[in-house]
Amino acid sequence: MSGEALDQERLSGVLLHVTSLPSYGGVGDFGPAAYAFVDFLATAKQRMWQVLPLSPTGFGSSPYSALSAFAGNPLLISLERLAQDGWIGWERIEGLAGHDGPVDFDAVFRLKLPLIEEAAGNFLDHASDDQRSRFQRFCNDNVAWLTDYAMFNVLRRKYGYVSWNEWPVEYAQRQHDAMTAALTEYRRELAVEQAVQFFFNEQWCTLRSYCAERKIRIMGDVAIFVSYDSADVWMHPEIFELDEELRPVRVSGVPPDYFSTTGQRWGNPLYKWGVLKERGFDWWVARVRRALVLYDTIRLDHFRGFEAYWSISAEEATAINGQWVKAPGHELFRRLKEVFGSLPFVAEDLGLITPEVDELREHFDMPGMRILQFGFSDRGSHLYLPHRFVPNTVAYTGTHDNNTTLGWWREDASEEERAHVQSYLQTIQYDGDIVWAMIRAAARSVANVCIFPMQDVLHLGSEARMNTPAAGQGNWTWRYGSNALHPDFATQLAALMEMTDRDGYEAPKEGVEAGKPAEEASKRAELGSNV
Repeated sequence: MSGEALDQERLSGVLLHVTSLPSYGGVGDFGPAAYAFVDFLATAKQRMWQVLPLSPTGFGSSPYSALSAFAGNPLLISLERLAQDGWIGWERIEGLAGHDGPVDFDAVFRLKLPLIEEAAGNFLDHASDDQRSRFQRFCNDNVAWLTDYAMFNVLRRKYGYVSWNEWPVEYAQRQHDAMTAALTEYRRELAVEQAVQFFFNEQWCTLRSYCAERKIRIMGDVAIFVSYDSADVWMHPEIFELDEELRPVRVSGVPPDYFSTTGQRWGNPLYKWGVLKERGFDWWVARVRRALVLYDTIRLDHFRGFEAYWSISAEEATAINGQWVKAPGHELFRRLKEVFGSLPFVAEDLGLITPEVDELREHFDMPGMRILQFGFSDRGSHLYLPHRFVPNTVAYTGTHDNNTTLGWWREDASEEERAHVQSYLQTIQYDGDIVWAMIRAAARSVANVCIFPMQDVLHLGSEARMNTPAAGQGNWTWRYGSNALHPDFATQLAALMEMTDRDGYEAPKEGVEAGKPAEEASKRAELGSNV
């Protein structure tokens, strides 16, 4: 099992998290809106859909603060598709939030999740032999994480959603007798959790196949760290830096940077890399194997942490007083290459990047990322401009952590940056011009891949921003409107993709000039350059 490297052809795609689709039920999911979006991508000659982590989310509903690095977010399951499959009645799913407006995660969790669990119970009671066989095969294929994740969810609900270290000690420490008894006591609840994950897997893989039929790849996202309050840390405390009471000793983050003057204290427990190395990085092998079931290409978030990571004492309130600690990135990626062959990774190499980080990325032939919005401040920022790109690059107008291009231009760009944009792009007469100017600049570049956030495709302002790093509230809720996919957007993108050779067109064979009959090309070759 392996994905596809991105160093062989030119293509482009769109960054849109699944929750941002205008699906029925108040949150984007794998239902009809997702298929309409894929059709839009195909019409626009986009050949990649980049999503954020599809993991179940915890506090704050951030996809980068997940309850599991292996499980899928049940809120992404389409109730409409469950009703079509007969697992829940249409009348049971009436009255939910509609297709438009931002996501209210609390309401969705309260209203949608019980209906998905009801459908899972109906599946367990009424599935056909063939359906039970597929379900059992899914459980067997994912036995390394599925049962424990189901137990984590059951206990988390039983104890009021407090962090697992606040559960009764026999469960927090996973004592054998207590865990064995729980398997019997909560047999039905565990089966429901497993069936929910089966629904997620079936619906996502069907959608992914729909993409593949239209030659659209999926780029997924793997966050380097996992949340403390997660099934991963509860299941494997031995691979994380925890004290005797199973609390974090040191946590993750980044030093002060473009986004925050005090840095970002993410709070994830750090890995015991020495222990992982002794075990052949088995947990990372399993994690990548699961990711390759879900995605064609994997964006490695915070790639520089694989070379060295910012270590903060758990007692510190901010990220200022941390230190860089070396990580065994070479050994890890060498091991992953032994197991999977090619490494279909994109390195998120933003922030403070050292020559050692560049060397690690280049050694394993991973493309890095370049964000056009970062390129206009001073001379040192010019590495983010197209004239400094190399082919093995993924170019973005912006990412989920940036303001939209229009919002950046109107509200965030300094006068100096605006002047530099005018000098470099020379096409900005009206505010709206900046969006297509940036899209064109990325598309024309030598970068093999360019990605446009959906907000930029739709020419939206800061009201459509997905995430403001270090902001505690108001993130991740944006959805585009149900009537937003105007065909003019697809037509413009498709024309640009054709002119920048990103549309998937196969060039003529050697010896045949584009646009010329084979006989004429052969004749010109014989007569030489005087013709």
